[in-house]
Amino acid sequence: MSDTGLYIHIPFCKSKCNYCNFFSVCHHEIDYDTYTAQMLGLIDKYAERHQNRSIDTVYFGGGTPSVIGTKRLCRILSEIKSAFNVIDNAEITFEANPTSSDLLDFSRLYQAGFNRISFGLQSADQNELSVLGRQHTAEEAKAVIETAKEAGFRNISIDIMLAIPYQTEESLLRTISFCYECGVQHISAYILKIEEGTPFDKMRDRLELIDEDSQALLYEFTVRELERRGYHQYEISNFAKNGFESRHNLHYWHDEEYIGLGPSAHSFIDGERYYYSNSFEDFYNDKTVFESQGGDREEYIMLALRLREGLIFQKYEERFKEKIVDQILKRASSLLKENYIELDEKSLRLTVKGFLVSNLIIGYLLNNT
Repeated sequence: MSDTGLYIHIPFCKSKCNYCNFFSVCHHEIDYDTYTAQMLGLIDKYAERHQNRSIDTVYFGGGTPSVIGTKRLCRILSEIKSAFNVIDNAEITFEANPTSSDLLDFSRLYQAGFNRISFGLQSADQNELSVLGRQHTAEEAKAVIETAKEAGFRNISIDIMLAIPYQTEESLLRTISFCYECGVQHISAYILKIEEGTPFDKMRDRLELIDEDSQALLYEFTVRELERRGYHQYEISNFAKNGFESRHNLHYWHDEEYIGLGPSAHSFIDGERYYYSNSFEDFYNDKTVFESQGGDREEYIMLALRLREGLIFQKYEERFKEKIVDQILKRASSLLKENYIELDEKSLRLTVKGFLVSNLIIGYLLNNT
């Protein structure tokens, strides 16, 4: 049995950003200690249920996990290490905002076992930060990254956003250069999507949104500029220095199993997918919702094609004890001349151009297979 990832959802934020549709609440609405106590109890319960599994990645996401403070984060991680079989070189990540320095003791977190941080920068341009509703400046981000490095962290990721209203190639380049100059090891670059019910959705008619063709140009520009600085693209939206790919997220994209705890957290374990609803009441009552059986052929292919390495035929054959169906390969061959895919005897991969229309391509490849 392969090692398992563990996701801990901390659904609290100082304030909601204009684009965000993740489940979270403003921090004053929920008692942190009550939430932490419930999380500790569920950690023990799931560890007992899955005691034959080793944990090789732990990821504290949100929301903004840093808002609950150092003591609670360390307490939760300590319980995880006590209850589960966490391997010695496990990747242990927490997400934080650039304004976290007043909430966190980075040295204590590092000593407790956290060894990776993901900071939500989004942009180094102050006008773009204001449009997004972010509460930090680029200078604050740089300072908190330096603080984390001084505490011992050597695996730091930054999130940036593409196609922010009013964004240009020049402003995007400044953000990319900022990340590089900060010396981080990993960058996630997401194209802004206006989600239903968000403040951006309500104000979309007043926003200077970037059209799809311009979005594509910004995406291709980002890939080139990050590659030029030594960040290789290993997934549609993720780039890393060699050896610093997100091991936790690779569990998802390799269609491997993981446990998710917290409101809105999803699990794929023992061949089944289930989740906690966006409800604190359901979380406190440990009420989950069955979603589906997981890990079938189509799901595996769909997730593999999100990765730059693509669908590796040998791995597929080892997992499913059969070869890729000819219809997929024939359909893939028809896309070669448009430069959407790369195909050889070992694998099928989407190109950068293909990533921009990945849903259409994957749907086409899997249709009626």
